[in-house]
Amino acid sequence: MATLSTIIVTHDSREAVLKTVPGLAEQLRDGDELIVVDNASSDGTPEAVRDLSAGAIVIETGGNLGFGAACNRGADAAAGELLCFLNPDAGPAAGFRDAIERPLNDGRGWGAWQALVTADGGRKVNTRGGVIHYTGIAWAGGAGEPVDLWEGWTGYGPALEPAFVSGACLAIDRSRFLESGGFAEDFFLYHEDVDLSLRLRLAGATLGVEPAARVDHDYEFAKGAAKWRYLERNRWATVVRTYPAPLLALLLPGLLATELALVAIAARGGWLEQKVAAWGDTVRALPRLLRERRAVQSQRTVGAAQFAQRLTADLDSPYLGAAGQSAVLRTLLRGYWSAVVALLGSPGLVRSSSGTPLERVSRNS
Repeated sequence: MATLSTIIVTHDSREAVLKTVPGLAEQLRDGDELIVVDNASSDGTPEAVRDLSAGAIVIETGGNLGFGAACNRGADAAAGELLCFLNPDAGPAAGFRDAIERPLNDGRGWGAWQALVTADGGRKVNTRGGVIHYTGIAWAGGAGEPVDLWEGWTGYGPALEPAFVSGACLAIDRSRFLESGGFAEDFFLYHEDVDLSLRLRLAGATLGVEPAARVDHDYEFAKGAAKWRYLERNRWATVVRTYPAPLLALLLPGLLATELALVAIAARGGWLEQKVAAWGDTVRALPRLLRERRAVQSQRTVGAAQFAQRLTADLDSPYLGAAGQSAVLRTLLRGYWSAVVALLGSPGLVRSSSGTPLERVSRNS
């Protein structure tokens, strides 16, 4: 049995922790830790946590460090063998504590994994594992699917491996997390889980989802126009840092074409100013990103073709609107990706993210 350190990053999250902390604290064992890293809340979040759980470790940063830096601060303070990064608005279901540890104990060999993150009071999937398009656009896989599809699952394997594990509830061996360098602190918000997952995969690790561990996430995609700036600049940072050189070279035309398409999409969506700002952020950060790229790529143990196998050609996210449903665009994207995969020397895998669990893997009897 491993000791667990659950790390929750908060910023004006008092109402969320009032719902999340009690259900988590009652499941913790002797030796487990609840670590709350507070990014300068003004609503009494630290005091609420201390009232809810006398044994909680509350770290007040004195400023808003962002998600990644605060997570890293919590990991540095943790003593548990297993870390679990949990959003303050992701309430654990009964049995969560035992289930989230299970992949560590039963020989699956995963580098990191996530809970099945639900929504709508546990009735729908929020994410069953993240999806990454080959342009670096990433989203929550399975959003809106009925949770009933996961009932009774006991099987695991390559067909269920997600492209990335969600930071809403991400579990990882503490030593592995620290050795990996933790989350990218300059991202501030969004895409840190994508970047970490891809760095783990570059180093040969596999990722997983433990469906018996469930948290219900009070999720809303819309968080204001600034979210698009973070998403776009961090998408580019992730691509620059993690994509192997042969893949990056073959994708360059597609990445440039995507930028042109996103100008029109951003203009229609009212976030063109944020898109332009993200370009500026990326250009200014490029010297640092290239230094970080050298460090990341020096740890790579898998080939470009193997790395590419968990990327998808389809933009079928429910968050991407009508463009992702275009049959013409889908044909073009798949054709381009097929050519890239062939040139990388892979056996021609072209992934789609749209299948439900029952369609992708047979149920164990």
